[in-house]
Amino acid sequence: MASERTRVALVYGGRSAEHEVSLRSARSIFDTLDRDRYEVIPILISRTGAWFIRPDDPASFEDSAALDERDRVLLSHDPDRTGLLRMIEGGCRDHIPVDVVFPVLHGTYGEDGTLQGLLELADIPYVGCGVLASAVGMDKVLMKSAFVQAGLEVGPFSWFLRSEWRDNRAAVIEKVSRGRFPLFVKPANLGSSVGITRVAERAALEAAIDLAASYDRKVLVEDGIEGRELEVSVLGNDTPIASLAGEVVSHSTFYDYEEKYLKDTAELAIPADLPDELHRQAGAVAVEAFKAVDGSGLARVDMFLTPNQRFVVNEINTLPGFTSISMYPKLWEATGIPYRELVDRLIDLALERHRDKQATCTDRQPK
Repeated sequence: MASERTRVALVYGGRSAEHEVSLRSARSIFDTLDRDRYEVIPILISRTGAWFIRPDDPASFEDSAALDERDRVLLSHDPDRTGLLRMIEGGCRDHIPVDVVFPVLHGTYGEDGTLQGLLELADIPYVGCGVLASAVGMDKVLMKSAFVQAGLEVGPFSWFLRSEWRDNRAAVIEKVSRGRFPLFVKPANLGSSVGITRVAERAALEAAIDLAASYDRKVLVEDGIEGRELEVSVLGNDTPIASLAGEVVSHSTFYDYEEKYLKDTAELAIPADLPDELHRQAGAVAVEAFKAVDGSGLARVDMFLTPNQRFVVNEINTLPGFTSISMYPKLWEATGIPYRELVDRLIDLALERHRDKQATCTDRQPK
């Protein structure tokens, strides 16, 4: 019966430089969701931040899809009336109940804890990490601090604010030039390699910093790390598990946005050619990184395996890509969890976490 199906709001797009990536990820999940088990409600967030309910149709995930003002919706923040509200003629609101939200938003205003906070206020179950893990996982500076506190090894880095760069470029150049070239200059709060530059010499720093600072008020500069680039998928809530490790073999100067999403030239070794013990160690490091930020649901942990067999954690992605070439689902397929089962598990984990939160007392004098 249709009424017995779980109503899943698939939220995608967003006010982010990673808008296009989100469309691809959401389309993959949309195609996978079992219509016998789920009623799917696609919700597109436009580049300006407006929410639109879309048809249950693949065309809804095309970047050129026409939007109708009559399909604009709001998320109800009232826990007694959870779901979506659509404005209809005469100013009345059409209530659309939702059982769980599946956010497929990468970058700012989706992966950084802002959407998660809104969903917490609305008391709606949602897939993925909560407010804290999402915010820390998005800010690469705070993320690295959490890893260090958890006893994980990270590479040398420095950071500064856009205002510092604006006020004294020479001092910033001098500060970051102390690192070991090549340096990687990044916006601290973005993903998918947007705004990142590999800098081989000091003369190229200024342009790289200008680019990174155009995307975020905080700029991160990392020393280059010699080693194999590994990625591990993590799944779970309080007792997370790790996939086998995969390896990225880039044919560009580094694994940048174009190679990830446009050229499709990088080699993805899934699983990586590693002894079983190193796969186990990589998984243990990934789980510790997940716990360090208080992760839940899912994440992908990127790390380097150095020539002397040390694992250096680079970053955690709390809403990793789900495109046809994305590592997160491919690693789980290689580990024994097919794509459709993975999506089912993520929704189950969201509902499990929400039930657990309901046991938390919010009244000084509980009944």
